[in-house]
Amino acid sequence: MSDPEPVDPFARLRQFTSARIGLGRSGDALPTRELLEFQLAASRARDAVHAAVDVDALRGALAPLPGIDVRSRVANRAQYLARPDLGRLLDAQSAAKLDAMRGDFDLAIVIGDGLSAFAVMQHAAALAKALVAAVPGLRVAPIVIATQARVALGDDVAQRLGARMGLMLVGERPGLSAADSLGAYLTFAPEIGRHDSARNCVSNIREPGGLPIAAAARVIAWLIGEARRIGATGVNLKVETMPQGLPRPSLDAES
Repeated sequence: MSDPEPVDPFARLRQFTSARIGLGRSGDALPTRELLEFQLAASRARDAVHAAVDVDALRGALAPLPGIDVRSRVANRAQYLARPDLGRLLDAQSAAKLDAMRGDFDLAIVIGDGLSAFAVMQHAAALAKALVAAVPGLRVAPIVIATQARVALGDDVAQRLGARMGLMLVGERPGLSAADSLGAYLTFAPEIGRHDSARNCVSNIREPGGLPIAAAARVIAWLIGEARRIGATGVNLKVETMPQGLPRPSLDAES
């Protein structure tokens, strides 16, 4: 009579998390299956960081919303990873383009590639459309698609467009559980040099496995409304006052 299969005490818990738990072992190492899955996740994370956003396809996905593309001062991806400071400012041509478009806008939405082109291509257009629909009374500038972009590039963009608020949708730093998470960073009175403490962040926006697009749009729309009411974002905009039924935004480091 053969011995019964051992009971996996972590099987039930895995239904509730994408974290790697209870991986087991084979001698002094991981079992082959878990090792290969770990290597696959690491490869996906590297690919997300180094992949390029298809700007034309993204602009098409945004239609009928107008979209314009800009670049940071970064010359290539290797420099982007080594010089975050250059990813926070527009190059001269892009700056001039936006200066010429300056107007009376309530909100500037910027889509930046950040550290995950996968997240941007999968979720950014749908979220931008949902957000515009969720704030019908606001004057929204044409959507800006920024490449080699860090979070703070949204301040440069919004300031040049003359927008009272800037919203950066950016590919978040990929992990070993998800390589397609999008982050949204809202800043009131954006200007070059703003600190991260002046922003509110909604992170892990992705489907499936994260905050759904529709829910994220509702949360961000609430943050926008509160920012207009109190004239501030960041540490002065307390998410504890958010109505019940809205998911609480989680904080994330700069992407």
